[in-house]
Amino acid sequence: MSEHGTGRRTKPKRVALSRERVVTAAIALADEKGVAGVTMRALAARLGVEAMSLYNHVRGREDILDGMVDAVFGQIGLPPSATDWKAAMRDRARSARTVLRGHPWAVGLMDSRRRPGPATLRHHDAVLEALRAGGFSLAMTAHAVSLIDSYLYGSVLQELSLPFTGHNELDDIAGTILREVPTDTHPHLTELITEHALQPGYDPADEFEFGLSLILDALHPDSPP
Repeated sequence: MSEHGTGRRTKPKRVALSRERVVTAAIALADEKGVAGVTMRALAARLGVEAMSLYNHVRGREDILDGMVDAVFGQIGLPPSATDWKAAMRDRARSARTVLRGHPWAVGLMDSRRRPGPATLRHHDAVLEALRAGGFSLAMTAHAVSLIDSYLYGSVLQELSLPFTGHNELDDIAGTILREVPTDTHPHLTELITEHALQPGYDPADEFEFGLSLILDALHPDSPP
């Protein structure tokens, strides 16, 4: 007789633990509580297992962080190999900005890992390939990557630190500043807020695009592709 026929309930089958499940859970935990919240104990509790069982799939917390960073790199769109280098770098920077804004904890970890994973290596190699195919020498390729990534990571950090996430919050904060700051002693700040930031259609993301265009326009291949 089946267990159903005897009235006994069948226990739901537990999904097998794996490295991928551990890393995915760690990313979700970091998205909620920051990277400091990713501890072996907290991760085990989220997965409903004993902490020691995690070590069957990862070497420890640093190994988990390696996997988390690699997973984030895997979410960033790779620059197409047949695309103009400038378009490729623009698309890749936009994709990276979107991904990193979704994982605020990741910005400070992206280039910090001593054991880069396959997605990380694939990403870096594709970026280098796009620049080299566009006519950049090896030295200029290194300069370009350093400049673009410094701007990208710095811009994301700045955006994440802003005390607003939408136009309504921006309007409230700007209004508070205008009420509390004497306009006669800070005329330029007042002008920027009223004539720029509070104008219809203003989007802080436009600042990222402006800076990115300046950088890409300033970079030039030093040899024919």
